[in-house]
Amino acid sequence: MSDYMVRATAAGGKIRAFAVTSKELTETARKHHHTSPVITAALGRLLSGAVMMGAMMKGEKDLLTIQIQGSGPAKGLTVTADSAGNVKGYPSVADVILPPNAQGKLDVGGALGIGVMSVIKDMGMKEPYVGQIELKTGEIADDLTYYFASSEQIPSSVGLGVLMNKDNTVRRAGGFILQLLPFTDEETIGKLEQRIADMEGITALLEKSDTPETLLAEILGDIPFEVTDTMPVQFSCGCSKERIAKSLATIGKKDLDEMIADGGGIEVKCHFCNTKYAFHTEELKKIRRQ
Repeated sequence: MSDYMVRATAAGGKIRAFAVTSKELTETARKHHHTSPVITAALGRLLSGAVMMGAMMKGEKDLLTIQIQGSGPAKGLTVTADSAGNVKGYPSVADVILPPNAQGKLDVGGALGIGVMSVIKDMGMKEPYVGQIELKTGEIADDLTYYFASSEQIPSSVGLGVLMNKDNTVRRAGGFILQLLPFTDEETIGKLEQRIADMEGITALLEKSDTPETLLAEILGDIPFEVTDTMPVQFSCGCSKERIAKSLATIGKKDLDEMIADGGGIEVKCHFCNTKYAFHTEELKKIRRQ
């Protein structure tokens, strides 16, 4: 089944909910970047969170970027999502190997270490909105929960998970975001808090939930919810040789002249999908003339 996301309301419109299954897009990212298991888990979690947050934006051209910079061996992650379910991303270091954490799980927090998370929203304004927090755990879901509370003042619960097969391919991936809407009554807040406290870990929920709807049902229990929208999601990079050529045209004639004089052409790699584009000397001369 292809990855997709649902938007929903729960408790009579008092809770806003998002849930996503993202096995295929996480596996696509793993193949593009040749990531180790712990980096696959870290990148998959952030891709899942970003694609849900991207769907919260309104404009067709709105873009959300999340950057993590950490002191751990992974150094950082960057992902970008739009409002239509497209997401892409890359790790700073793809091949980190670490022993399991104290819970016997992939040590994403140890890979990222302490640092900062920046959330950048480009909504066509003169300047993009930038929210930045210190990493609380490096486990990504906890940090996004803290981001919503501190930067957007929205009480939220975020769960993100990636399960790996023994051959290091992705078995399951996905997550959820639950948010309390203004004027939610104390009874509903208490009920949701209890559900989250009693909830199994996200990886256990992903094992038994093969759709976003069943994932929400497992999380919310007897709290009724209604799906309001369904959206396919995918790892999608819009790079092309033509777009790279346009970027090369902006670097200045002097730099282009040096590339041409070298005589060997150049190779440019897209950070987001690792695709390589070769430009021979004659192609560089054409870009220089234009």
